[in-house]
Amino acid sequence: MKYIGRENLITEMNKDNPACEVVSPGETVVFETYDCFTNQFLPEDATFENVVRKPGNPCTGPLYVEGAEPGDMLKISILDIETGPVGIVMLGPNSGNEKEFFPKKVLSRVPVKNGNAYFKDKVVFSLSPMIGTIGVAPEGEGITTITPGNHGGNMDCTQIKKGSILYLPVYAKGGLLAMGDFHGVMGDGEVEDCGLEIEGKATVEIDVVKQPGISWPVVETEDKWMVIVSEDTVEEAWTVAVRQMYLFLKEQVKMDTEDAGMLLTLAGDVIVCQTVNPKKTVRVEFPKYITQSYGYNSIF
Repeated sequence: MKYIGRENLITEMNKDNPACEVVSPGETVVFETYDCFTNQFLPEDATFENVVRKPGNPCTGPLYVEGAEPGDMLKISILDIETGPVGIVMLGPNSGNEKEFFPKKVLSRVPVKNGNAYFKDKVVFSLSPMIGTIGVAPEGEGITTITPGNHGGNMDCTQIKKGSILYLPVYAKGGLLAMGDFHGVMGDGEVEDCGLEIEGKATVEIDVVKQPGISWPVVETEDKWMVIVSEDTVEEAWTVAVRQMYLFLKEQVKMDTEDAGMLLTLAGDVIVCQTVNPKKTVRVEFPKYITQSYGYNSIF
C-alpha cells in the first residue's frame, strides 16, 4: 500500500505538476490531507484577525497511474475515510446565500469523537465523511483546486464517500490524481459556504477503465449511478447533467431513445451538490435496478 503525505500539496490541478507517487492499476493508496484551511484554524487561539490564511484549497498529490491515457477513466474505489478530531465551520461576507448577515468572518470548532460531531453542546451529528475536492489534471491550462469541472475538482458531492466508486475522465498521461477538502458533515448544496471542514486520510483503490467513451465524472454507489456536472450557474449545470445522464442511458446502457427519456423523468433525481464555488455543481442520480434490467452492470 502506498502512502502520500499531506506535505505533497498542490493548489492547482495541472498536467505540468510533477507526480509525487506512481502506482499500477489495482493498487491501494492512502492520501493524507489538510482541511481546506491548511489546518491554520485548529489552534484555539487562531482567528481570522491573527492568521494570514494560505491561498488556495490544499490538495494532496498528484498521483501518476501507470497505463492511464487520455480517453480512459480512473476508477477510484473509496475504501475508507478517516477524519481528524476537530472540524471547522465558517461563515463570512464573501460567500453563501445569507452572506449579507455576516459582515465579519466567524468560525466554530466542532469536536469529533466516536463517529459523531458535537456542535456547541446542542446538536450531535453522525459523521458522514466525504471528499470535497478530487480530480485529475485537466486538458489544457491548469485549473485551481477551488474550481470544479469535467476533470473533477471542487465538486463537493456528498456521495463521494466510503463505499462509493468515482470515475474520472483522464486528460493527461497518468491521470495525475489529487484530493483534499474533506467534510465530516455537509448538507447538499453547501448553501452557506462550507461543510464541516476537516483533515483526514482516504484509502482508495485505483484502477483504469480503457476508453469507455465517457467524458464527465460518474459516481457509482450500491444502488445508483450518478453523473456530476459543474457550470457557471445551477440552471446550466442541471440542464447539462440531465443531458449527460440521458446520453449515459442511451450510449452506455443501450436504451432506445424513448425508453431513456421516459425512464429518466420517472426515476431520475436532480440534486444540487454545491452553490458557492466559482462554478456550481449538480448531480443526476438514476437507480441501478433499472439499468440492470437492461443488462448494464458496469462501466468496464
